[in-house]
Amino acid sequence: MQIGFLLIAIVLSVFAGRLVQLQAIDPGSYAQMAAREGRATVVLPATRGEILDRNGEALAETVDGRMIIADPAVTKKVAPELATMLARRLGVDYFQTLERLRVEGSRFQYVARQVPASKAQKVVADVRKKFTDDDGRPFAGLSTERDPLRIYPNDDVAANLLGFLGTPRDDGSAQALAGLETSFNTWLSGKDGEATYEVGAGNQIPLGDKTVTPAVDGRDLRLTIDRDLQFYTQRILQQTVTRAAGQSGIAVVMDSRTGQLLALADYPTYDASDPYRYDEGLYKSSALTDVYEPGSVEKVLTISSLVDAGLAFKEQKFRVPGKLYRQDRPIGDYWDHGTLRLTLAGILAKSSNVGTVLAADQFRRGALRRYLTAFGLGQRTDIGLGGETNGIVPKGAAWTSQVGDRIAFGQSLSVNAVQMAAAVNTIANGGVRIAPSLVQGAATTDKGQQVGSDQAATTRVISADAARETMLMMERVLDPEEGVAPGAAVPGYRVAGKTGTAQRVGEDGTYDGSTTVSFAGFAPADDPRFTIYVVVHSPRAGSGGGSVAGPAFSKLMSYTLRRYGVPPTGGKPNQTPVEW
Repeated sequence: MQIGFLLIAIVLSVFAGRLVQLQAIDPGSYAQMAAREGRATVVLPATRGEILDRNGEALAETVDGRMIIADPAVTKKVAPELATMLARRLGVDYFQTLERLRVEGSRFQYVARQVPASKAQKVVADVRKKFTDDDGRPFAGLSTERDPLRIYPNDDVAANLLGFLGTPRDDGSAQALAGLETSFNTWLSGKDGEATYEVGAGNQIPLGDKTVTPAVDGRDLRLTIDRDLQFYTQRILQQTVTRAAGQSGIAVVMDSRTGQLLALADYPTYDASDPYRYDEGLYKSSALTDVYEPGSVEKVLTISSLVDAGLAFKEQKFRVPGKLYRQDRPIGDYWDHGTLRLTLAGILAKSSNVGTVLAADQFRRGALRRYLTAFGLGQRTDIGLGGETNGIVPKGAAWTSQVGDRIAFGQSLSVNAVQMAAAVNTIANGGVRIAPSLVQGAATTDKGQQVGSDQAATTRVISADAARETMLMMERVLDPEEGVAPGAAVPGYRVAGKTGTAQRVGEDGTYDGSTTVSFAGFAPADDPRFTIYVVVHSPRAGSGGGSVAGPAFSKLMSYTLRRYGVPPTGGKPNQTPVEW
């Protein structure tokens, strides 16, 4: 009996010591452990902001979706069979799902994210029919919670700008993979909330404690893009590149007065609703990321700068030989000719390289480079998309007399398409460069940069008189008898424009034998409303800016003028002489 009492005393002493530990020494941590065992936390996803066009039409929007959640304490008993069913119905990875269905000590595991609501509800209902608890009650191992789903209702329209989202990370954060979705991810995302509640037998206790931190929804991003015009621009660009057997193309439509981009199209592009069917190289806006030599479109910058500097005027007379012998190789024109007697307007109308170089000889050293920089070449436009290139305008010792000659007619420098469109638009806007914008109002990128139409800076580059005189010369480019691009004309409207053809540089840094052809212009010429720039890379041999890009410009300008109800001014094209 003494031994028995001693053993009982020892056992009671152990119990008493444990009781003192639990209630006196460390009660808080054990209470927390007990609470955690009976509590579950779920993410309350924020609704991602929409990306809208200028008229409020959705380009990227968020619709009702569901996350499917597993309770491993219940699902581990049927994990292999359930994982097979979920992999087949939801397209999730079998082995990863199997692992999540078996996690020890967990009551909450994601199985699938952003599943359309109707599909998620059907899958969970079918699972509950197929599996039952040990006591015969409906299976409680799967449930759903709200998980908004990102969709792109217009397929490939503006996909090169929008980008897309990947599968959300395990912490619920958006995985932005390209375009504006990436550049403005923080702006669009908002902040997820969470709810923590008491559970019993795998279910929420109706009157148990519940703590909710509400989600903060993301903000909408309204663009300057016109959805319908963007659609039309992409289709015309596709037709143009395909018919010319080109490699790729770009089209830019800009409001001449505000600098707002109404359409910014690339071809080829991809479907933002199903991006993984396409090469990753298409997940960009090549209008900003790719650079090329602009060719003769640049001549309008050279000539307008000469006029602004008081060094030339539209009826100034030049003797233009067939060849101009400079440095290591002669400079020639795209057609063979003897000595021509051309005015400055004629040099532009006929796109003479020789005549442009002769006119540019009047610049003092460094003057043309200063003008090109003021036009915005060699520097990013910073409209809000990542990956934009600066382009190249040589400086210092790199600007030799030989390089200067070539730059005068659009070679030995590089630009991106938005830079060049904004530069030509400077002439349309009376000599004032207005920074191009893609976002209406103002928004902040993930890099902390404020962008948008409210931030668009203006800079006087050339005088209003110089801009008008250049416009009159550009109008002669479309003359059916004297110009090189009659196919760019828009019936009933005065149009000013310029063609471009430039050799393309290959991967080894030398010309690869192909060309870039283009056309840039604005209308109505005497009261500009829109500036349009069309570029086609590597069309079939013999293609030119007037024959390939000119007709595309005409279609786009005609549609844009009609869409915005811009009437003809009633004026007739000027007849500035091109020869003397």
